[in-house]
Amino acid sequence: MGEQELILYRDFTEGKLLSDMIYLMENFQNPDWKTEEKRALAYENLHRLMEMAGEYGFSGNLWHCYLTNLLVNKENSYSKACEIRGYLEGTMNEAVLHDIEIFKALFDYDFSAMIADLEIKPFELAFHYKTSSQESKVYNSRIRDRIMTLTSRFEEAGSGEEMKEYLTEFYKEYGVGKFGLHKAFRIQRIQEEVQIVPILNIAHVYLEDLVGYEIAKQKLIDNTEAFVYGRKANNCLLFGDAGTGKSSCIKAIANRYYEDGLRIIEVYKHQFQDLNQVISQIKNRNYKFIIYMDDLSFEEFEIEYKYLKAIIEGGLEKKPGNVLIYATSNRRHLIRENFSDKEGRRDMLHASDTVQEKLSLVSRFGVTIFFSSPDKREFEHIVKVLAKRNDITMKEEELLLEANKWELAHGGLSGRTAQQFIDYLLGGCK
Repeated sequence: MGEQELILYRDFTEGKLLSDMIYLMENFQNPDWKTEEKRALAYENLHRLMEMAGEYGFSGNLWHCYLTNLLVNKENSYSKACEIRGYLEGTMNEAVLHDIEIFKALFDYDFSAMIADLEIKPFELAFHYKTSSQESKVYNSRIRDRIMTLTSRFEEAGSGEEMKEYLTEFYKEYGVGKFGLHKAFRIQRIQEEVQIVPILNIAHVYLEDLVGYEIAKQKLIDNTEAFVYGRKANNCLLFGDAGTGKSSCIKAIANRYYEDGLRIIEVYKHQFQDLNQVISQIKNRNYKFIIYMDDLSFEEFEIEYKYLKAIIEGGLEKKPGNVLIYATSNRRHLIRENFSDKEGRRDMLHASDTVQEKLSLVSRFGVTIFFSSPDKREFEHIVKVLAKRNDITMKEEELLLEANKWELAHGGLSGRTAQQFIDYLLGGCK
């Protein structure tokens, strides 16, 4: 099958099954290889394919799904250059076509002789598999469906050239690898190595779901669209009262602009020292990345903000043009300030320097957006809109009376409190 002849599409992360399947295809008639060993490898491969089906939510021809999944996840010089941009010119296309023709042969391979010779009739289960669950532990359902749609197109392709065209279209539309197939990420250290790991289940929140705050949302949209579409944009700080929708807005823009190549990486303040490594992994990709810091604030004794200052602006290396910092906070100035900072001339020779040191972080956010708690009338409007969206038929007078009683006992006037009240009603507790 020519596995060793592959040029760009080789050394797959999950390539052991590929190697074993090709070895079996090439050697199942080898008289020097014991039949029981051949059968054992065949059933081991069937086991892997069916386990993959359960993990990924694939159905149909699992061998084809596996091969497609390898291709859409393989980050190489061709696939990364094609992501978001599409077709390339040059000699690399010939190398890619060489590889894809090998994959075309793997797609078209007829297993009937192997199944008959080794008497492994159950192996046919892999070619018309019906899943018991549509859920995927690796992808959201939309991505899983896109991979299966691409699999179907590969099955219908009449040539390697046609198959290559379908694959390149996929790279252009959805990207490649984890950054292409997922919209949100977190970072973690694995054996001292900083890795960017997909978040598999991001909330399906949209800006239209957030009632009110039209001016604030528009400022966020304007800045984000400038960034996504290649214009100048600023780091952005969303600050204000708790429960007003700041974090929901960030999730919403991740959902809205995913198709345009926007990706979100969530970072906690204890990870700020890893930011340089994170940026080095994303700076040469064709996506736009927002590094997102939720509920950002610092106490006097915390010095992590110094790492953040250097990353945003002030270090020797220029921040890449495809990276912005978005943060949410309940504090306007992020770092706790004391009256002693201003009155500390009795204790400190240069007290103004202390104040400037603390304020210099927030000044690095070019766009600041304020989210204030709603007044009573605004709160009641939010409740009425959410009740209508959720088909709650309670009389308006009773609805608002219960909502006002709820907010008094559950944290005061906020959009979050309104949503919690609606959830309470939907739960049948009323």
